[in-house]
Amino acid sequence: MLNVLTGFVEELREAGIPVSMVETIDAAEALRHVDLGDRAALRASLGATLVKNARHFEAFEVAFEVYFGLRPRHADDPEAAEAARTADAALVGAAGGGGSGGELDDDSLADALFRALADQDDALLQAVVRRAVEQLAGMEPGRPVGGTYYLYRVLRRLDVDGMLDRLLAELTAERALSPLEERLLREEIELRLERFRDELRSEIRRRLVSDRGPAAVARTLRRPLVEDADLVHATRAELAEVERIVHPLARKLGTRLAQRRRQGRTGRLDVRRTIRRSLSSGGVPVDPRFRRPRPSKPELFVLADVSGSVATFARFTMQLVYAISHQFSRVRSFAFIDALDEVTDYFGAGADFEQALNRVSAEAAVVWLDGHSDYGNAFGQFSELYVEALTPRSTVLVTGDARSNYHDPNLPAFSSIAAAARSLFWLNPEASRYWDTGDSIMGAYAPYCDGVYEVRNLRQLAGFVEQVALPTHRRVRRPA
Repeated sequence: MLNVLTGFVEELREAGIPVSMVETIDAAEALRHVDLGDRAALRASLGATLVKNARHFEAFEVAFEVYFGLRPRHADDPEAAEAARTADAALVGAAGGGGSGGELDDDSLADALFRALADQDDALLQAVVRRAVEQLAGMEPGRPVGGTYYLYRVLRRLDVDGMLDRLLAELTAERALSPLEERLLREEIELRLERFRDELRSEIRRRLVSDRGPAAVARTLRRPLVEDADLVHATRAELAEVERIVHPLARKLGTRLAQRRRQGRTGRLDVRRTIRRSLSSGGVPVDPRFRRPRPSKPELFVLADVSGSVATFARFTMQLVYAISHQFSRVRSFAFIDALDEVTDYFGAGADFEQALNRVSAEAAVVWLDGHSDYGNAFGQFSELYVEALTPRSTVLVTGDARSNYHDPNLPAFSSIAAAARSLFWLNPEASRYWDTGDSIMGAYAPYCDGVYEVRNLRQLAGFVEQVALPTHRRVRRPA
């Protein structure tokens, strides 16, 4: 059991769920006090000790089903053999006789499934699931194919998509239903079909685990956590989930920043006060004194590329920054494609962020010629119109992929921005292996930056914003 638990914890960590050694020990201790045959209690105990964030529970449950799911009983087990014979007899009866040699054709299996769903016969449903996977999935030992492929094969062969109308016709044949009753019945049938799909997934997963082991199967089922989803290539569902957690994440980040500011008590050594205190101990500085630091809130200037390729990343960068804007003394935002325009007023107090983004698209003068990214022209405009607003307290944050469509990078303008600000950081949502390929000119701008970061997900973005809000001493830039 300890080996299974250790493998389970390793899978949680691979999935991105933070699990410490102490929490692993707590989970092992919890297992001493629960019935291991009670899967609900086992799941609750492990979830309570290993999961700290509700967003991580879906990934936890996938891993739990792989490592602690029921395994197919061995064919030599007398009880398993007797149960299989009983289920097969019921299955053949529901299918109307079936084929020869104990095999059932697709239509017979579909008829048995129809009967199980119509009568809500759980035992028959389990028998249909087991036989459907055996006959229709085409599973082969050692074959490196994911469970989704086998699931698709079974559902297609049984025509599960057409089962809804067939069941609806069967259950409404005796009497006419009102529109409300028909809708409720349809929803009930959809729930039954979804339960069949869940049972099918579980059976396929059990057989895969039995064949390949839990670690290999968990690897194929692993999905990134929402905070680790690639913001540039995320699906619509992933982006909706990211949108849902941005504000709670911002509140948490803002609270942590404020706390760290309050707790930053130790400053530089105060030599004069230390020597004065040492007189009472014969000149030995046993009680060093420090100057209390006065942490300042930096000014933040955000220059965001809002062209199509990185518009989603720019959206979440600005949304997170404005959600914790109280941690900065001032935030000014600029959007650009091949021209640059200030959009700070669009995100004023009480502004709806969605409407503000729509205003950026509709009203901001971010297109100059052809609407393709031109970083050199955008930096030239900022240097000419806004560089005087930068002070030694200003941090400039550039977000974009540095793909400038082979235009002039205008390094003198970018250099003047870097020289006027306290620090300049560049966040690039593109994988670093693609930098300086094609029309990317990331390498030309990098020497003028205090840091160039690959930031592809919300977790990395939040970590970087925390770094900007609590700045360190400025580094010396030495352009190559």
